Amino acid sequence: MNLSPQWVHTFTEANIEASHWSSIGEITAPDTEIMSWARTNGHIVFTHDLDFGVSLALTHAHGPSVIQIRTDNVMPDAIGIIILSVLLKYAKELEIGALVTIDERRSRVRLLPIGQ
Repeated sequence: MNLSPQWVHTFTEANIEASHWSSIGEITAPDTEIMSWARTNGHIVFTHDLDFGVSLALTHAHGPSVIQIRTDNVMPDAIGIIILSVLLKYAKELEIGALVTIDERRSRVRLLPIGQ
């Protein structure tokens, strides 16, 4: 919920299936519900909220994969190209379970479960 629904269009234009949580569940849903839905339905959580990465680390979960953006401007026109290139670069890791952190200068991937 912390990223614009405009991202759905950006991903769709790149032939990446995407949905915004507002079209799936309650906007007040806890992070655990979003994570559970994504894991059950084979989706990746794309977020600006660091809590999802913390949750993966604390629970040693095997999924779902999470992509977290660590920039001030999180709009697709500002960082869309960066995000799409990182998705391609780490596609295999995201498929098996990973936490990918992205900022304007670099990206980092950690395979799940974290800390195991």
